[in-house]
Amino acid sequence: MDNIEELEGFVLFAIGRTPVTLGGVITGVAIILAGFLVARIARLAIERVRGRTKHGKAALYIVEKLTTYGVVIVAFVIGVTTLGINLSSLAVFAGALGVGVGLGLQGVVKEFVSGLVLIFDRVLNVGDYVELEDGKRGLVQEIGPRAVRIRTNDNIDLVVPNSKFIEGPVVNWTLHNRGRRIHIPFAVAYGSDREKVRQVVLEAARSVPFTLPESETEKTQVWLTGFGDSALKFELLVWPTLDAVKRPAAMHAAYTWAIADALECAGIEVPLPQMDLRLRSLFGQEGDRALDALRLEHPDAPRRKMSAPNPITTNDAADDLSRPLPPTDEPLMESRSGDNPAP
Repeated sequence: MDNIEELEGFVLFAIGRTPVTLGGVITGVAIILAGFLVARIARLAIERVRGRTKHGKAALYIVEKLTTYGVVIVAFVIGVTTLGINLSSLAVFAGALGVGVGLGLQGVVKEFVSGLVLIFDRVLNVGDYVELEDGKRGLVQEIGPRAVRIRTNDNIDLVVPNSKFIEGPVVNWTLHNRGRRIHIPFAVAYGSDREKVRQVVLEAARSVPFTLPESETEKTQVWLTGFGDSALKFELLVWPTLDAVKRPAAMHAAYTWAIADALECAGIEVPLPQMDLRLRSLFGQEGDRALDALRLEHPDAPRRKMSAPNPITTNDAADDLSRPLPPTDEPLMESRSGDNPAP
């Protein structure tokens, strides 16, 4: 016992007039490590509660971050105090260290403060679908002390510095879990019955399983938007579900496929770029003789009937959207090994 007490009281070095013993170092390090362990357990517990609740996830995320940071800071202060170091005596050293941090680590401090602003501002929350200024889009998985982790629909994780969301424009597609209206452009040949086009496309959009029921403010519509060189230009305006909004490429492809099927089944022509050529004379020949010289048919000649399209098709994009999204902020390996399917 005497040997152990002597070993614990062995002085390693001194800070000013304060000796630092081996026992104090071991105790201080143990307290700091215990603080990290408690912070990790608290984070996992709050994450489990947040995953089971449907409401208040943003508030729980703030509690999780504050608890984690607070436990680590308190453990560090207690651990340093256990060493026998008076923190008040380090005021001058802390001031000099603060100047060094401000000059050398200003980028890290900037990102940390930006992360706190994002957490408390609540303009960006875990689970939101965002689009960056460069066009990259994905689901917010985590708002960390240095960066925001975004996962695209192709399972690619993007690590974006927190300051990018403070200083630059960011499009939040699902802020406060609100949906949005999307525009699907399409075109039909000149001479098509516009009312028939409208009815056919509306029925096709409403038959898509992820189209929301209509209300006074959210209606499915078809707009005539312009006159092209060889087609009438339309747009389908539709309100899809929030899960579909988070997969914009597949959602757009699904509606486009449904429109194409509906137009083909209704016998409405989807035009190709074309050009009218009027030929007055060729090698001394005119009219039909000129066409015969080129082995071309007269425009009034009967055309061959096209075979009727097959009305039964497979909409892969719609099938892709029918799969549920994985839980937010769940590691990829865990989602693959559990009951939830991978995106």
